Amino acid sequence: VQLQASGGGLVQAGGSLRLSCAVSGARTFGLGWFRQAPGKEREFVSTITYSGANTIYADSVKGRFTISVDNAKNTVYLQMNNLKLEDTALYYCAAGRTLTTAQNRVNYWGQGTQVTVSS
Repeated sequence: VQLQASGGGLVQAGGSLRLSCAVSGARTFGLGWFRQAPGKEREFVSTITYSGANTIYADSVKGRFTISVDNAKNTVYLQMNNLKLEDTALYYCAAGRTLTTAQNRVNYWGQGTQVTVSS
């Protein structure tokens, strides 16, 4: 399974970005996003089942981020609205045989895409 993330960039606080992650090679049950800020551990952001029926969010992004999946394009998205300075991080897409709610549930990682939120 290969994961190709894109969509990161520089945005002002309060702005929006949409991350994309193209999945190829095989279908997995769970897809998701993690992030890692400088000097911090990688943390869970959100996950979704391949069917799109179930989603889970970290408390820090609830109400601001939306995860979705386009099965026809084999792509998972993370729509990020009302971005805050503390959202600055390297964002990684992930895939697993279960919902990817923790790093030990991830079987495949994509490369990171940088999100930088400025004041």
